[in-house]
Amino acid sequence: MDQIHLMKVFVAVGELESFAAAARSLDLSPAAVTRAVSALEAQLGVRLLLRTTRHVRLTDAGSRYLEDTRHILARIHEANEAAAGINATLKGELAVTAPILFGKKFVMPCMVRYLKQYPEVDVSAYFLDRVVNMVEEGMDVAVRIGPLPDSGLKALRVGRVRRMLCAAPEYLARKGEPQHPGELPAHDVIATSNLSPRAGWRFGLADDATTVRMQPRLTVTSNDGAIAAAVGGLGIARLLSYQVVDELASGQLQVVLAQYEEAPWPIHILHRESKHGSAKVRTFIDMLAADLRARQLD
Repeated sequence: MDQIHLMKVFVAVGELESFAAAARSLDLSPAAVTRAVSALEAQLGVRLLLRTTRHVRLTDAGSRYLEDTRHILARIHEANEAAAGINATLKGELAVTAPILFGKKFVMPCMVRYLKQYPEVDVSAYFLDRVVNMVEEGMDVAVRIGPLPDSGLKALRVGRVRRMLCAAPEYLARKGEPQHPGELPAHDVIATSNLSPRAGWRFGLADDATTVRMQPRLTVTSNDGAIAAAVGGLGIARLLSYQVVDELASGQLQVVLAQYEEAPWPIHILHRESKHGSAKVRTFIDMLAADLRARQLD
């Protein structure tokens, strides 16, 4: 079998950890995928995958080979693009994901400029307040806010944001401004289910962190809903600094307990490409990174 074909099939199985999912993504039969991986293992003389009835797992040799193979395939793709002249005129499809408010405020302006500059590229934007699995959901680029789990994705740090408590001046005049996190259970709290876990809020740095447990009066699934409730004087909300820039500037909200905040959260641009990846992905990442680094988000 063709070596490049075998490598592409192995990468799909290794990334998706499933023969069936790899078959669907490559538009091949499961039997063809199984034969390709077996042929590759026979050719190399080493086991790359451990198979059970339910799971597929990479061996140590398989993990190393997967990373090397990704780089090789990316170099081949880049060489093909260069030969076809695509690097001079970007074209194709690009899938990008980011948190909802961050995407609207900061990613979309860059995306519009990118599309105007490269009219032969089509972009699908997925602004969602959940962690998107880039491999399974076919994303090329993702913006993530917060600590990153270990993964095989490439990460470029482009800024940071603060997690802060905010309330309307009207609420604080009515209920009083807390001076210590321990006073929060006596206040009306607005929680966002994706950012503010019901079990408790952490304050302070890692060496001297405090967790305060509380029962929110309102829990919403969207950050803009929490902002609206806080502006309306319902209570104290925990949000990220970029989300309430306008409300803080206008005086609709003010920061509470700033001296007890956690360390700022990092902002990363994630992508699956190596440094030799496709030109349309690299160009968009470079443009977005420059935009975000020029902003003061915390």
